[in-house]
Amino acid sequence: MSLRGITKIFGSATAVDGIDLEVRSGEFISLLGPSGCGKTTLLRMIAGFEQPDAGDIVVGGQSVVDLPPHRRPVNTVFQSYALFPHMTVAENVGYGLRQKRVQKSEIAERVRDSLQLAQMLGFADRKPSTLSGGQQQRVALARALVNRPKVLLLDEPMSALDRKLREEMQIELKLLQKELGITFIFVTHDQQEALSMSDRVVVMQSGRVQQVGSTEDVYLKPANAFVAGFIGKQNFIDATVSGTDALIAADGTFAVSGLPNGARDGSEVRAAIRAEAVHVSSQRPAGGGLEGTLAGISFLGDAIQYVVVTASGAELIARAAPDRAEPLSTGDAVWCSWETAELRVFEAA
Repeated sequence: MSLRGITKIFGSATAVDGIDLEVRSGEFISLLGPSGCGKTTLLRMIAGFEQPDAGDIVVGGQSVVDLPPHRRPVNTVFQSYALFPHMTVAENVGYGLRQKRVQKSEIAERVRDSLQLAQMLGFADRKPSTLSGGQQQRVALARALVNRPKVLLLDEPMSALDRKLREEMQIELKLLQKELGITFIFVTHDQQEALSMSDRVVVMQSGRVQQVGSTEDVYLKPANAFVAGFIGKQNFIDATVSGTDALIAADGTFAVSGLPNGARDGSEVRAAIRAEAVHVSSQRPAGGGLEGTLAGISFLGDAIQYVVVTASGAELIARAAPDRAEPLSTGDAVWCSWETAELRVFEAA
């Protein structure tokens, strides 16, 4: 599927601004960004519920931009599930096929197959009101799959589920996508959700694509400060370039392994370091670091989080595995350090 210069304007606001995107056949791709960034509007244009003001949408080599939703080879799973309360599970799943006047025998077979894929075959005669949130989601998924779409669109379908169930459904959804081999386009504002399921992630802000890449690339090699800050726990340090391989910040000088294009001696930049890359110690590291006071310690289960306040008042967050964390107490004088390669440097905002 190809998106070519897709633009959508509401009044004086540009919701989607000239997006170009190539979606590979059979991949799981997530549109990730904060609320209001344009990701749901983009999904609705792919589905046919919104008409773009400019651009084209091509699915399987055919432009679908002028086709109504029911004639596009895509189906959508909505955030609300949109199940008919007066119908049984089987009737909900087969509704679209009945509207298309598909033969009853074929409807029964396809409904059964879809419910089996969604692990809901034993609930065919139940009403939606008797189902849990996770079960209702599976029914909505079966209803979308019964039409055998080339592309399945999912608009934050797990946002109403509790954390444990959401994590279970993430695993199930990814396994189902691999089994079916069809393209999934998933909208979410949850970074962990996107990283755990996707082959690639499209990070959006203010109607524009900020970065497209594998989950590893957007996490470890963010294209700009927005992507770095939106995905994972990031520390930002405003600094000035010194020579070609060092930065001067309010709390000290540290080495860098790369600078953004156009940065030169004296340029203002923004350095970023992930919380899990920051090492906190009571001893001054051989290579130096930033000195501060340990202001807080939190146990997160799989990590211990430290909050360090430097002499300038800057706050640094560090995370360490419990079995690797040095015994420290609030109020201790500490040093923060990191591997030079872990530091990312961006143009100043």
